[in-house]
This record gives sequence, structure tokens and C-alpha cells, in this order.
Amino acid sequence: MESWIRRAVLITLVNGCFLSNDTFAQDATTLLDEVVQPDIERREIKEAEIDAENWEFGFFAGVLSFEDFGTNDVFGLRMAYHITEDWFAEANFGLSELQKSSSENLAGFSPLLTEDERDLSYYNVNLGYNILPGEVYLGKWAFNSSFYFIVGAGNTLFASDEYFTYNFGAGLRLFATDWIAMHWDVRNHVMEHSLFGEEKEIQNLEAHLGLTLFF
Repeated sequence: MESWIRRAVLITLVNGCFLSNDTFAQDATTLLDEVVQPDIERREIKEAEIDAENWEFGFFAGVLSFEDFGTNDVFGLRMAYHITEDWFAEANFGLSELQKSSSENLAGFSPLLTEDERDLSYYNVNLGYNILPGEVYLGKWAFNSSFYFIVGAGNTLFASDEYFTYNFGAGLRLFATDWIAMHWDVRNHVMEHSLFGEEKEIQNLEAHLGLTLFF
């Protein structure tokens, strides 16, 4: 009789423990459901489509300070091919018209060049390297940008002759959109001529603004 009572008490205790554990588990699950909401509304994100054009073509205008012949307007065309994200090749063609030389203006010497010989043109091929990519803020507008160095060589035509010229400089490219860019460049054109008798090396600084399209 006593063993039967013990068995009944033991079964009751075991069932009570299981019922308590089930009740605790159910209560914990209900509490977690109330605190953590697993159903999250996902936003629909549209990724920006970035063009992958490598060719760049455009024009520029500025000033060319040609040694002994004053500061003159310059206009030209530029074309570039972006080899990688950092490196690019560029070709330029520029036109200008030289003023009278300092000797003509100050000393009253006879003109060194005819009107046609004052017409100047140049072309060059360059290699550029992009550094410091980032953004430039103009008021409330932000533009992607890159600063670059450039070096190259070509020829300058004036005074009825052609002169080998190498150039180097730097520029800033601002992207108005993913296919339109604005440029600000400063370059030095170095060459030699003997218009005043002896062979002379001259350095001609150029600063210009430009607009290019990627395609």
C-alpha cells in the first residue's frame, strides 16, 4: 500500500514539473513575440546606374602667357581615353594669336613677325594620372572630383616654323553628371627658338577652363 502511494505521488510530481516547464516555455515564447517583431518591412532600393564610358571629348578656353609676346587668348579641343581608373591618355589642339613682342612695344623696333606669323597653334599628346578623388561642394551642390597631374610633348607652330615643345601641369576635373565634366587646368609649355638671334628656352604658362563629354 505504501509503495503504491509513493508511486502515485512521484508520478504527480513528475507530471507537474513537465507541465510547469511547458507553461514557462509558452510564456517565454509569448513574451519574445511581443518584444521582438520578426516581420520587418524591407525598403526597395534602386541602385544608381553609373556609366562606364572611357572616351572623353570637349573644348577649352583660357589664356596663354607666351614669353616675350604677352598674354593671349587661347582656344582648343581635347580628347582623352581613360586607360584605368587612375591613368589616362590625352591629346590637345590649341589656337592663339600673339601680341607684339616686348622689344617692339618698348624699343619701337620694326615688327619681328607678320600678322600671319603671329597666328600660333599647338598639338600635344599627354599621359595623366588621377589623384585625390573626392567631392567638391559649391553651395548646396556636391560634385565628384579628381585632381590630376599631366605630362606630354608635341609641336608648336608660329613664325612660319615648327618647334618641339614639352608640357607639364595639373588640373581639376568636376563631374556635373556621370557623363559631363568641367576642367580647370594650368600647364607650362617649354620650347626653344632663335627669333632674337641666339637659341633661347622659353616657358609659356597656360590656364584654361574646359567642358568635356564622356561617351
